[in-house]
Amino acid sequence: MPSSAEVVSANGIQNGTWSPSFNTYFPSYILESLQPSNVMSSLSFSIRTVYKVILGTAQIALHTNIAAAGTPASCPNPGLSCSTAPAGVDTCCFNTPGGQLLQTQFWDTNPPTGPSNSWTVHGLWPDHCDGTYDANCDPARAYTNISEIIQAAGQQSLLDYMNTYWKDYQGNDETFWEHEWAKHGTCVSTLEPDCYTNYVPQQEVVDYFQKTVDLFQGLDTYSILAAAGITPSTSRTYTSAQIESAISSVQGHQVTIGCSSGALNEIWYHFNVRGSVQTGTFVATDPDGTKSTCPATGVKYLPKGTTQPASTTTSAGPAPTGSFSGKGYLNVVSGGATKGCIISGGTWYTSGTCATFTATATGAVLPSSGDTMDGKLMNPASGFTLTSSKGKCAISNGALTCASTVTTATVFTSAGANLAYNGATNFYADSVPSGSTQATIYSTSHPTAVTITWQSV
Repeated sequence: MPSSAEVVSANGIQNGTWSPSFNTYFPSYILESLQPSNVMSSLSFSIRTVYKVILGTAQIALHTNIAAAGTPASCPNPGLSCSTAPAGVDTCCFNTPGGQLLQTQFWDTNPPTGPSNSWTVHGLWPDHCDGTYDANCDPARAYTNISEIIQAAGQQSLLDYMNTYWKDYQGNDETFWEHEWAKHGTCVSTLEPDCYTNYVPQQEVVDYFQKTVDLFQGLDTYSILAAAGITPSTSRTYTSAQIESAISSVQGHQVTIGCSSGALNEIWYHFNVRGSVQTGTFVATDPDGTKSTCPATGVKYLPKGTTQPASTTTSAGPAPTGSFSGKGYLNVVSGGATKGCIISGGTWYTSGTCATFTATATGAVLPSSGDTMDGKLMNPASGFTLTSSKGKCAISNGALTCASTVTTATVFTSAGANLAYNGATNFYADSVPSGSTQATIYSTSHPTAVTITWQSV
């Protein structure tokens, strides 16, 4: 059990522990509406007003009845997520299967986002406790009007904060928020509509963004690093150990750091949760797998607005380990450097959590190089199949896909440390993905050639 205090505060970290400030079962927007200064404003919501917003093909009902908003489940003596769940556990009080919550942050330099002396919010992700994760769990709640939902809840101050600190590097903040909610927020079990008494539609959306902001405000990465003498520079470099040590000395546990072309650009803080996301306590914990993508030395921490100079240190990424058997990650190598990995659906992601795959030998003997002589295989290799949390993996219509709808898994082979399909180790994508985008992996020629290596876990 962690030795540090188990209550997260929106106000910051004190001597490596969290100061309590969420001892209530009411969302913050309800409490704000009940403050004396807001009584008259609250009265204006005594009659429910429902209006429709149509964006794209989605028709969303917005409820502005703040005073009548439901309350999250009461969770006496809740268990800690990622511990053994008792039989018949209430998933409104125990986050499962996404039990490890990651508060993720960006450091965007070119183009820069957010204030020059602050990191920005990426999201709040419910990982499984083994490093895998679900995504896009409820398409019916993939809302396309996040700003309107937050404003209708009377939380303009939350929206204003997001407009400053939760930024998309391409300038599409609203689309970015929609993506984070649809992909990750809908997979938080304790944010299900059934987890509220007198539920008002979309109120869980506000709770998701408010909790993410609350956590972010207590995780001032810029100040933590600066206190350890780690500041943005165009000339100085740091070691991964220095960066990780500076943060873990405050957080009490390891974090995940991410780099692009040897420059620090992302940090993930890992938590288990005792109770619900809305009212529970966030307990710092170690990462649920090896995910850091920074080189051991020569890590750049560039000032915002700096154009990346010619790299003198290239991250080779995790070294391939072991053969394709058991459990492991599928790392993607492009231009001689590891740039992200394959996630559970079979797509390539450079800034998300690597999915854990299972490689199972089939007993089939296939060519590893595509060579034959007099009809006999040269360099024969044993075949194997791959599965993820989504299901079996196959090359379908020329693209790598892992899904429950795949009935017959493709038999792959390996050539050295590389994954091979039909004897070829080259795979392809249209481009290297960045930010929150994903790229389809193809078996036939596309503009960007990549190889896929195995990292045992």
